Amino acid sequence: MSLNIDFIDESNQLKEQDITTVIELLNLAAKHEEVEPGSEVSVTFVSNDKIQKINREYRGKDQPTDVISFAMEELGEGEIELSGLDMPRILGDIIISVQRTEEQAKEYGHSFHRELGFLAVHGFLHLLGYDHVTEELEKVMFAKQKEILDEYGLER
Repeated sequence: MSLNIDFIDESNQLKEQDITTVIELLNLAAKHEEVEPGSEVSVTFVSNDKIQKINREYRGKDQPTDVISFAMEELGEGEIELSGLDMPRILGDIIISVQRTEEQAKEYGHSFHRELGFLAVHGFLHLLGYDHVTEELEKVMFAKQKEILDEYGLER
């Protein structure tokens, strides 16, 4: 059994191959991180305008970004953890700007497909608690990303 992934393509720009790649990469990342089968994640593809609104509202940054993750397992102040024997693990939401994906693919000199895969894995690792706020944490997170992308065959 694999992850339960809910996709929403608000951009209407993705091809079936793009979705398939994201599904396979997220499942590969879940396997690497020993995430319980049946765990749930949502992936939404949006415009720069939409991600800028989200970035402004939730992060206080009034600019578009490439990917934002909202981890359900990070409890805010006053929130109560919900758990039960028959409840799936709900990892959270990954939101990816398709426009920024295109822009960054050109900027970095690789395919849209590779950049999309990178952003999906990057967002997924954030849902699992990885971060890059320090150089040490960045090394750990980026090494995991590279390992997953290389194994899948999406090398730079």
